[in-house]
Amino acid sequence: MTISINDAKHVADLARLDLSEQELATYTEQLNQILTYAQELEKLNTDQVEPTYHSIETGTVLREDKAADFPNKAGLIQNAPEISGTSFVVPRIL
Repeated sequence: MTISINDAKHVADLARLDLSEQELATYTEQLNQILTYAQELEKLNTDQVEPTYHSIETGTVLREDKAADFPNKAGLIQNAPEISGTSFVVPRIL
């Protein structure tokens, strides 16, 4: 499979890119090089290779989610422009 200049122009138009003829020629050539490389990769025998979902195995780096009281509720509430009980009143947006 190869990309023609018309294909590259169509993609550029979809992306609303105004490319010169020189840029179109350059990008067409580069895209064809990428496709050629991808076709070479398709030829590799990967039958014995386990599927990789993430290249780096990591666990969650987030802390455990625990409910905790805010240390200075009174100070926080007194700075609110409008409150209802212990809650901030905010404008409805929907």
